Amino acid sequence: MPQPDHSLYLSLLRDGTPLLDVRAPIEFNKGAFPASCNIPLLEDSERSAVGTAYKRSGQEAAIALGTQLVSGATKEARIQAWRSWFAAHPNAWLYCFRGGLRSNTVQQWLAQAGINIPLVPGGYKAMRQFLIDTIDQASTTHPLVMIAGPTGSGKTHLLNALERSLDLEGFAHHRGSAFGSQLGGQPTQINFENALAVRLLALQRFAGQSLFIEDESQAIGSLSVPFHLHSAMKLAPIALIEEDTQFRTQTILNDYIRDNLRQFKEADPEHAFENFSQYLSHALAKIQRRLGGERYEQIKGLMDSALAAQQRDGDTQEHALWIERLLTDYYDPMYSYQLRKRRERVIFQGDSQAFLAWAAEHR
Repeated sequence: MPQPDHSLYLSLLRDGTPLLDVRAPIEFNKGAFPASCNIPLLEDSERSAVGTAYKRSGQEAAIALGTQLVSGATKEARIQAWRSWFAAHPNAWLYCFRGGLRSNTVQQWLAQAGINIPLVPGGYKAMRQFLIDTIDQASTTHPLVMIAGPTGSGKTHLLNALERSLDLEGFAHHRGSAFGSQLGGQPTQINFENALAVRLLALQRFAGQSLFIEDESQAIGSLSVPFHLHSAMKLAPIALIEEDTQFRTQTILNDYIRDNLRQFKEADPEHAFENFSQYLSHALAKIQRRLGGERYEQIKGLMDSALAAQQRDGDTQEHALWIERLLTDYYDPMYSYQLRKRRERVIFQGDSQAFLAWAAEHR
């Protein structure tokens, strides 16, 4: 069994080296590395048949069946696909699940075709474990500082303005609230973790310096922040962003209304407004019970009026009315309650500009 090579994994993942993943599509779709491309040795049905042969008759029978399934024109077509991909990515490395039979077979076939491609020792399993360990060790590599503040404070924008930052919502492709879902859906839990870990590898050049991270619950949409990282977040000092209601309303108007509408138009111009309206209505319905019947109907009425005005003349500004009401009546009281329980952890308090100046000096 090939031994893990952590320095190699660091170099490959941090530098975004192209990786040829020859696992079956079903394996790749569950989780892969950011710079990887899947051109399998065995398709899903072939892998299933080989696995069944292995269980029933042992390794020799499984290898024989695999050789039979991938032979002749099928073998030539796959070799050609690998050759074409490698021609565009000549610095690539190759892996399968454990760095065993499948990747060795592909390596040998490519060598016979005049292409020498190195293998990742230990394959996907070893490099995935390296990334899990990277996340688990993040809080020992960097002291964390959580950026907190009421909804609409622009915390994600502040994170993205900082070099030493980790945007969990960006990796999760979700803004972390009832209105946080985005077109295209979320990645798998494994791909979320892998992208997060690769970012942490890039940040290792700042080892010992503070890493800024947004105040998040453990769940971001359907995904979960890894346990050790979230445990460290719950103990981290807090930078509290304070912006007035007008600022926060406009931030949400830009991010959740105008930006989301633009995405709906890009995805499906003909049905953009209909799909956008359904997105807002479904998001509000998720918190209907917590809002209470009367308050929900009032906010829903303001939302419907804003959508009607938008459909009539294209103006989105009326959405600010229901957004402000939702902030003051729902999100702000909930946030104030949560903040009271951890007020002693606050080490900075101020607006966005003051925070950026403070963060530039904070190590």
